[in-house]
Amino acid sequence: MSHIDPEQLALLAMDEPVESPDDRAHLAACPACTAELVAMRHAALVGRAAVDDSGLETPPDRVWLRISEELELGDRTPEPDAERENESRPRRRRGRTVWVLAASLAFVVALGAGVWGITNAVRPTAVAAASLTAFPDHPGAKGTATVEEDRDGTVTLTVSLDGDAGGDGYREVWLIRGDASALVSLGILDGDRGTFVVPAGIDLAEYSLVDISVEPLDGDPLHSGDSIVRGELEAA
Repeated sequence: MSHIDPEQLALLAMDEPVESPDDRAHLAACPACTAELVAMRHAALVGRAAVDDSGLETPPDRVWLRISEELELGDRTPEPDAERENESRPRRRRGRTVWVLAASLAFVVALGAGVWGITNAVRPTAVAAASLTAFPDHPGAKGTATVEEDRDGTVTLTVSLDGDAGGDGYREVWLIRGDASALVSLGILDGDRGTFVVPAGIDLAEYSLVDISVEPLDGDPLHSGDSIVRGELEAA
């Protein structure tokens, strides 16, 4: 569903007659556009409260003459001061109001963009992901793995595991080299989901396999060989 253009929403917030039947139908069905229009209308109200026309002055005739010359309008006699004053004052008032409201709405848009930028700047970046498939001894099990990197360079692996019946022992999360020549333990998975810090110096291009295993309570730190699920990381 395409949304209403922000410029058109700004005009609607300033009560400009640009709304079509399709726009009305869209606003009735789209919470996002409705919320943005409400925010812009609030900014418009603030802008209207800030407008003060008491200090406006009527430009002298020489200014109108200079404008005519610049625009090549020819030699036109300026209108009488009283008539021009009556006609130009509403135009100036409307123009000034529109500019103030436009500035207010621009501030709202810029503020929203700034908040969005800050939020995304502090949010970890997804680096890689994997679907974890079951081994024959654990039918029905499945899982996912996601690698993220924080702004400070910390890399974390988040895994989830579903459909595992459990049993004796505990579950451990591993990173294994693609050729299975080496592996490193990230920690114990307590529950169905866990996040683990990837040790510095571990190249995920080499240690690309994510493995969750069942480990017996025998004090042996080595992999038991009883893997529940495993999958290969792919760049996000």
